[in-house]
Amino acid sequence: MKEWVYGRNAVYETLRARRRQAFRLRLAQGVEQKGRLADILKLGAERHLAVERVPRASLDQLADGHQGVALEVSPYIYSDLAGIVRAAVRLEEAPFLLILDALQDPQNLGSLLRTAEAVGVHGVLLPLRQTATVTPAVVNASAGASEHLRVAQVNLAQAIDALKGAGIWVIGLDAGPAAQPPEKVRLDGPLALVVGSEGSGMRDLVRKSCDLLLRLPMRGQVASLNAAAAGSIVLYLALQQRTQTEK
Repeated sequence: MKEWVYGRNAVYETLRARRRQAFRLRLAQGVEQKGRLADILKLGAERHLAVERVPRASLDQLADGHQGVALEVSPYIYSDLAGIVRAAVRLEEAPFLLILDALQDPQNLGSLLRTAEAVGVHGVLLPLRQTATVTPAVVNASAGASEHLRVAQVNLAQAIDALKGAGIWVIGLDAGPAAQPPEKVRLDGPLALVVGSEGSGMRDLVRKSCDLLLRLPMRGQVASLNAAAAGSIVLYLALQQRTQTEK
């Protein structure tokens, strides 16, 4: 089933990644063909894409925030757990995964996928149900980073057991009393970081499956961070430790 990816960065990265089949490129009439839009047109020409110049109102019907461009493509291609682990092996790196337990907000999912791609995560695991998936809205929220990531939909309990069996530490982000502060948790080895849903955090079964729980210190007046902000912070803490270990 075809879908429309929209927004300049999302369209550009989708074309650049070359994972999906692309069918048509639509531009709003009157947009200046420079900067990122010129890059999009160049990539589209390389793939012999038909370019349709349409009234802006036509793109408004497709999506908000289209920035004058939309690309018709095949559905997002999901990976699998084995493929994600193989990617780490090929790079001769300690596996680095992000597990998102029933995240609901497409904006949060997109933000975390963008951070995950930026820090070099080898893959992202989503549950089979009750979760946001990689829709065009998520591609847009990730600024197209989702197109360069391996994302798999799995039974999380079974996947966590498989990861632990492969020697990968599963560390959950949690605010409970059993959670440890970052300075007491090693994040530089084989790692799967778990971020829970926006409201209730990790489900009980997933929390109990974690090897360790990690909490972020809160020194201000607010009691917590949202899932995307907290997850992004811990991903960068992991990148910092992993970079230091490589030196």
